[in-house]
Amino acid sequence: MFDSVPVPPKRLEEYRPIVGDAVIAELKELASQLQGARVLHLNATAFGGGVAEILTAMVPLLNDLGLVADWQVIKGANEFYQVTKAIHNGLQGMFVSWTPEMVATWMRYNQLNADLFDQPYDFVVVHDPQPAGILRFLENRQARVLGKRWLWRCHIDLTEAQPDIWDFLRPYVDAYDLVIFTLDKFVKDGLEGPLVRIIPPAIDPMSVKNTPMSRESVENILRSHGVDAQRPYLCQVSRFDPWKDPTGVIDAYRLVKRSFPEMQLVLVASMAHDDPEGWTFYERTARRAGEDWDVHLLTNLHGVGNLEVNAFQTAAEVVIQKSLREGFGLTVTEALWKERPVVAGHAGGIPLQVRHGETGYLVSSVEECAEQIHFLLRNQYAARTLGKTGREHVRENFLITRNVRDYLRAFVGLL
Repeated sequence: MFDSVPVPPKRLEEYRPIVGDAVIAELKELASQLQGARVLHLNATAFGGGVAEILTAMVPLLNDLGLVADWQVIKGANEFYQVTKAIHNGLQGMFVSWTPEMVATWMRYNQLNADLFDQPYDFVVVHDPQPAGILRFLENRQARVLGKRWLWRCHIDLTEAQPDIWDFLRPYVDAYDLVIFTLDKFVKDGLEGPLVRIIPPAIDPMSVKNTPMSRESVENILRSHGVDAQRPYLCQVSRFDPWKDPTGVIDAYRLVKRSFPEMQLVLVASMAHDDPEGWTFYERTARRAGEDWDVHLLTNLHGVGNLEVNAFQTAAEVVIQKSLREGFGLTVTEALWKERPVVAGHAGGIPLQVRHGETGYLVSSVEECAEQIHFLLRNQYAARTLGKTGREHVRENFLITRNVRDYLRAFVGLL
């Protein structure tokens, strides 16, 4: 058996003041058709990244609605995560030398995890490429007994996927009853067998990361991490990853600093165990920052958790998400919910959230990023207006209750 991830309980009724009566009623009606159904969410890591953030809220809400939901994490070692990071990069458009040895490693660990699968479920949701092969490797052990319905949830932008890597993965994906993507354009041609649903991610407005904080608490956290609470700063929260372009963020900050010499930059990341490239790009980012003491590189290893992320986003003059590729970008959603002006890369699922000139600004280069930050710093009314519009856009489209609703609809559709 896998390791279950402990999650604190949540009550759907606590969300009623935020989302309204109609949303709560619809969730309860859908769940009435699934009472007692056993649901397993299976992924590669219990912390770091959007999948873990979503499951921390979704699993307890499914339980509160009368389903029996669990979240478990597969087994793996560094050699496996080196391969799965290469798969992730290749699927997002980076050229990867895809070798027979990498294939063998991925298959070996998927077989190992299939051998650990020993309990029956009504619905099994497998997240991303790391464990995608488990279903195929279970087919010789009555997979349809252990999981009546299997769903594969892809959180990756596949529009520029490397052909040989996708061709390798596709037969494993074809085995599922349903596959879930964030956007229509992420769906690859040639899938044979599974149904397809589009379900964008969402944030939990009741989480520590997204609830309001007092100014005093925010400033205490800033000071404790060396950030001058009396001076403005820009902030990006994301993994140290080539697709998040942290070095490009530093370059944009330096252009802004020419006009705003008091400006600081805060880059915050979680160092997840399934991302062996994280330290490589942390070091690359640190070299780009050099001896500029106004650039702060902070991680969970520095004691930065969800509360600290909340504080850094809440007080930022502008939140940046300069992604080059992006499945969705929940950090954008978080910033919009806090009414912060956002400047983000025109990539993946970000344009679902950032409507250019309405809820934020989309950019495609360092220079554009700096230009839009300049505009927001000089036009505080526009920055506030973007923030308020952005919060309502999130309320209507990207809160966890909508995500739970979409999964319940998917489950009911497979009955």
